[in-house]
Amino acid sequence: MKKVVVGLSGGVDSSVAAYLLQQQGYEVIGLFMKNWHDDSVTISNECPWLEDSNDALLVAQKLGIPFQTVDLSEQYRERIVDYMFSEYENGRTPNPDVLCNREIKFDIFLKIALDLGADFVATGHYCQKSSTTVNGKEVFQLLAGADANKDQSYFLCQLSQEQLAKALFPIGHLQKAEVREIALQQGLVTAGKKDSQGLCFIGKVRLPEFLQQKLQPKPGKIVQLMADDPVFERSYSDNSDTLVLEAAPFDLAAGIPKVVGTHQGAHYFTVGQRKGLNVGGTKEPLFIIGTDVVENIVYTGLGQQHPGLWRKALKVANKEVHWVREDLRLQLHETLDVQARIRYRQPLQKAQLWQREDALYVLFDEKQSAITAGQFVAWYSGNELLGSGVIAG
Repeated sequence: MKKVVVGLSGGVDSSVAAYLLQQQGYEVIGLFMKNWHDDSVTISNECPWLEDSNDALLVAQKLGIPFQTVDLSEQYRERIVDYMFSEYENGRTPNPDVLCNREIKFDIFLKIALDLGADFVATGHYCQKSSTTVNGKEVFQLLAGADANKDQSYFLCQLSQEQLAKALFPIGHLQKAEVREIALQQGLVTAGKKDSQGLCFIGKVRLPEFLQQKLQPKPGKIVQLMADDPVFERSYSDNSDTLVLEAAPFDLAAGIPKVVGTHQGAHYFTVGQRKGLNVGGTKEPLFIIGTDVVENIVYTGLGQQHPGLWRKALKVANKEVHWVREDLRLQLHETLDVQARIRYRQPLQKAQLWQREDALYVLFDEKQSAITAGQFVAWYSGNELLGSGVIAG
């Protein structure tokens, strides 16, 4: 009998994942990961780990499976929280959920599971796994979840073949409503529980307060750039590299700024944000189009269609390029037609990958809003996620 360790989070998805594996004849062990102690930065009781671990225990008891809690808070702080602080400090916006899957669930947690003699680890992610044969060797495929509304393949975009080989996603072929129905039928305490939101394992946090634990407030100016500012005009000449030009961020410092307010630190803000500026009196909302953490300036533009928000290309430094399908990795000067997304839940966008000497470029058919340094771009062929990378500045 194959043994599988399920990451029981205290939510309905992982509860049903454990039940389904049991039905499929696996020997199932439930493990709850405690990754956070500091409740001072969480909002209300959105994700109290105590309640979650208790629900996970009740589910394990109901299913009659062994259960234990592992404290990974030290590793979580080192690998996720410290990384977050560092990225924000450098004016980039990280995605902790993607990192959490790569570094915690499918690395540290996976090693614990293997030490317990498990053949696989399983999670309640809405994604699917398949395999194909390439040159006589089995290659694993990461596929989107059947529920298009809940597909979480993006969050797993940094997984490797070695991690995928040991992963099971028991609910990936189901719709969310079906998962809740199964939980209800089996009398699982999590059947009606709301989905958790916010940071992986931390819950909803007040981001400024969270960041202020390490990043000190530093008053600075909020400036507005007009839509017709010359900095937003790309000047193409016969010998200019269109791809590099399209992917380059606008030189906002060369614009004509109008001071419209003050802020407590450029490192607290991110591109595309419109809340938290506290600047009134504009006929449309102001959106952040860029930040400069060195000069401590927040750049804004009026309205969602401001040209400073829209770009047609982005680049990923070669060292930040990750292929789930290593066999499909692009060689120098190769291109590939894909669909890509630059954030979770964004509908897939038609794009082309270009592998250059300095970086991998992603050129979209249509301009994209709020391409943000530090976030992940993931690329697909149909419903298969092929690879991903951290967006450069």
